[in-house]
Amino acid sequence: MNAVRLIWDRFEEGFIVFLLAAMTLVTFVYVILNNLYTFFYSVGERYAESAEGVSELFYSIGDVILDIVQGMTWSNALTKALFAWLIFFGLAYGVRIGGHIGVDALVKLASRSTQRIIAIIACLFCLGYAGLLSVASFEWISTLMQASIGADDLGHFGVKQWHIGMIVPIGFTMVFIRFVEILVRLIRHQQVGLGLADEAADAMKLSAIEEGSKE
Repeated sequence: MNAVRLIWDRFEEGFIVFLLAAMTLVTFVYVILNNLYTFFYSVGERYAESAEGVSELFYSIGDVILDIVQGMTWSNALTKALFAWLIFFGLAYGVRIGGHIGVDALVKLASRSTQRIIAIIACLFCLGYAGLLSVASFEWISTLMQASIGADDLGHFGVKQWHIGMIVPIGFTMVFIRFVEILVRLIRHQQVGLGLADEAADAMKLSAIEEGSKE
């Protein structure tokens, strides 16, 4: 069981890295090409009188790059789709690492046993929310599958709207599983709260580090 969980955790991290890298690469290529053809046009114009052959060569290269850029209308749509996958896939990862911001200043004033009871109640609410959205989004994706509508600017690649939207039920299902894990740890007294991020504590740590570096 631990081996399966370890493999899944590594896959989760690797997939998030892949999504970030793909978004960055697509955007980088599009921006570079979108500014590169103007460079070749400028060079071609510079040599228009002194070296006509060289000028035509640079103009031709600029035309090729411009055609590529005009054909990359899909890049913006792909970046948005990857970003959507990153958001919903990252929801569960945020729960796992305690990356979501915790609003629990008053809760921490209570005793540990009270904190644990409050955390169990909060976890049950989170499970209900994640479960509800998982079921609702699955029904939404089922409708999109039946409609078989192509995604904007990606339909000619065979990408359908449900291909992009399927991350919603997947993401909330993973969130549900992560909160089940938290609930189990709470019941077993292995955890007190939901394990959310504490911005105040992090700010104090950073302040202490900065003061130490100044000294």
